[in-house]
Amino acid sequence: MTSVKPVRAFVALELPVETRTRIGTLVTDLRPEIAKIRWLPAEGIHLTLRFLGETPPEILRQLEPDLRRAAGSCPRAEACVSGLGLFPERGGPRILWLGVALPATVLTLQAACEAAAIRNGFPPERRPFRPHLTLGRWREHTPRPTLPPVDLGLATLDTLTLFQSELGPEGARYTRLATFSLG
Repeated sequence: MTSVKPVRAFVALELPVETRTRIGTLVTDLRPEIAKIRWLPAEGIHLTLRFLGETPPEILRQLEPDLRRAAGSCPRAEACVSGLGLFPERGGPRILWLGVALPATVLTLQAACEAAAIRNGFPPERRPFRPHLTLGRWREHTPRPTLPPVDLGLATLDTLTLFQSELGPEGARYTRLATFSLG
């Protein structure tokens, strides 16, 4: 009997093309200002609601009905995409992120995704949910850069997606495993 290899997975809201285009322009503008960072391609940027990690495919299939129900109970929403920040809060930066102000309905969706993960055997997430879009990562220590003010306007959120993430030398590659329309 062959066993099926686990996949690295996460649940996220996809961004509209217009928002990813604005993010691409922002990254182009920031490149000369922020040193030693590995930028993520704008077309792959998404709003992660729950990272699942290495997961057997059968568990992901069990999770899908819960995600479908959660997405169906959340109406389409508008989120304000603005403000740059760094993780961690202090010391050398590891991640440059773009802020996302979510309406209460999307925060409820995130909580439903977390509850669905726990129901399907995942341990509870230890860190509080901080909505953000990762723009880039530093691999080596660098001083904290000065970040300009940024406001990319509103983004329509209408699709919840279960993604597979495959790590490679050029960065992560994302594959949609299942999509669920909001509302």
